[in-house]
Amino acid sequence: MPDKHLFEYAVLRVVPRVEREEFLNVGVVLYCRDQGFLQCRYHLPEARLRAFAGAALDLGELTARLHAFDRICRGRREGGPIGQLGLAERFRWLTATRSTIVQTSAVHPGLCHDAAETLNRLHAQLVE
Repeated sequence: MPDKHLFEYAVLRVVPRVEREEFLNVGVVLYCRDQGFLQCRYHLPEARLRAFAGAALDLGELTARLHAFDRICRGRREGGPIGQLGLAERFRWLTATRSTIVQTSAVHPGLCHDAAETLNRLHAQLVE
């Protein structure tokens, strides 16, 4: 049986009014050092977000913020200065506590054989 690898993940949340601390799960970011893996997966259900956050929610801005998470995960120049850091540093930066419309949950650990499959499974369980 192949070895299992330690991974860490956090749920990406939309928090339209930070002072109310209400959120809607929209994605997952997952890091696995052993597999050199850092990716996020997200989905913005427009009707659900409008019902939750109201018509004032700027979906274009929200999409841009989540796309920044994706660019940082991929690294390289497109990820800006943070995207050029190592995988662990990028994951820590992405999951740092912040007070903005896109926040992450606490970081949770686990063991997996395949980080990409685990990301898909967690996305299905926690977002869809």
